[in-house]
Amino acid sequence: MRRRDFLASSAVGAALLARDLNGGAPEREAPEATLSFSTYGTKSLPTKEVIPALAKIGYDGVELAVREGWDTDSARLTPAERRQLRDLLANVNLTPTALMEHVFPGKSESSHQNSMERLRLAAGLGQALAPSRPPVIQTVLGGGRWNDVRGLFVDRLGAWADLARSLGVVIAIKPHRGGAMSRPADAIWLIEQLGNPSSLRMCYDYSHYAFRDMPLLETVREAAPYTAHIAVKDAAKEGNRVAFFLPGEKGTIDYVALLRGFRDAGYRGDVCSEVSGMVSSKPGYDPLAAARKSYTSLALAFKESGIPRRSAARGT
Repeated sequence: MRRRDFLASSAVGAALLARDLNGGAPEREAPEATLSFSTYGTKSLPTKEVIPALAKIGYDGVELAVREGWDTDSARLTPAERRQLRDLLANVNLTPTALMEHVFPGKSESSHQNSMERLRLAAGLGQALAPSRPPVIQTVLGGGRWNDVRGLFVDRLGAWADLARSLGVVIAIKPHRGGAMSRPADAIWLIEQLGNPSSLRMCYDYSHYAFRDMPLLETVREAAPYTAHIAVKDAAKEGNRVAFFLPGEKGTIDYVALLRGFRDAGYRGDVCSEVSGMVSSKPGYDPLAAARKSYTSLALAFKESGIPRRSAARGT
C-alpha cells in the first residue's frame, strides 16, 4: 500500500506516524533570531573567503549552497575540508543556519534514490558543521501541474521526512513561483498529508507569493506554524513578469511587518538574504557588494521591528 493511501485510509496510522516523526526531530527553538546570507549568491568566490567577509559585514549566520556546482557541494567536500569549514565558521562566530539543495521528488526510483542520497550527504555535512543544532536543509520541488504531481510528492516526501528524522535534521520545502508547489497552502497540504512531521517543514519566501493575490500578513499567519526557514529578496513587476532584486532595493515588501508577524507567531529561526540568479547573472555583479547592501536593508528592518538578533544577545 502506498504511503498516501495508508494515511488516507487509517486515522490511527496517521496519528502514529505523526507521533513517531515529531518525536524524532530535533528541537529548533532559539531565544533570538539570526540574519544570514546565502552563498547561492557568491558562486564566483571561494566560500573560505566569503565566510569571514560575511562576519565582518555583520551577519549572524550563513546559508551554504551545497548543491552541485558550488565549492561546498556536499558530495565533493572531504572530511578534512568539512573540519576546516566548521573551524572557519567557529573562528568568525558565524552560524551555519541552512544548507541549500536542489533535489526533486523524482518519478523514477533511480531519481528518487539520487535525491535521497543528496539529502543524506547534506545531512551529514550539517551534522559535521553543527552537531548540536544542524542547519535546516532547504529545497524547491520542481515543476509540473500541482494536481498531477501532488500525489507523487506525498509519497516521496514521506521518505524524505523519515530520512530526516532518522538523521536528526529538518528538511524545509520551498514553494516557488515557477514550481508545481507554488503557494504556502500547497506546502502545508503536503506536510499535513504526512501527519505534520517536525522533520518536514516549509521555507517561506514572500517574493514567490507577491503579486498573486496573497497579502503578506495572511501568508505569514498561514505559514508560520510550519516554517523552519525564511528567505528574503525583493520582487517587482516588470511588464508581464515578476523580477527579483536585493532586499529593500525596490521597497515592495514590508520586511518590518514580515519580521513582526513571524515573531508574534512564535518563529525564532533564521532570516536569510537570498540573491536570485536574475541578479547574480547580470554583468558586473559583485557578490560582496550585494551582501553589504542586503545587510544594510535587513539590519534596519530588524532594528525597526524591535526584534533582537542572536548576535546582539551575545554582545558581538
